[in-house]
Amino acid sequence: MLLPSDPAILLSFLNMKLRDDYDTVEQLCDDLDIDADDFEAALDKAGIEYFHEGKRFVFKS
Repeated sequence: MLLPSDPAILLSFLNMKLRDDYDTVEQLCDDLDIDADDFEAALDKAGIEYFHEGKRFVFKS
């Protein structure tokens, strides 16, 4: 699956998917057929990180 390239849209898309469809980031990657390394690289490039306690993605501070 091609992820949105705009960082704000990517952040919103990922949080919506986690909230509505998946319990973990691993499930999201598996179901959307996203390579975990590519996924991490895309997040890093967009300045996004995963906040485990809140189970959501946030922009790096």
